[in-house]
Amino acid sequence: ASTCEADAVKRHHVSSSAIASIGYDAPTATLEIKFRSGELYRYSEVDRSDEDDLLDAQSPGTYLNEWMKPRYRYEHV
Repeated sequence: ASTCEADAVKRHHVSSSAIASIGYDAPTATLEIKFRSGELYRYSEVDRSDEDDLLDAQSPGTYLNEWMKPRYRYEHV
């Protein structure tokens, strides 16, 4: 996967109709998700294994909506 160097976290492009890129900052356990619409969200206190599962998901958008949104705090940046 290629990377993009914007904002606070290095993100990796993903194959998704909704999500453009995903990045994880291990020291702060922060997950950043940039949507194709241009909106950026940060998820707090995310387990590294969940970031890995999100990257490996057949549908990252579905995984995000069904597993991560109900579990983690997030903010629109």
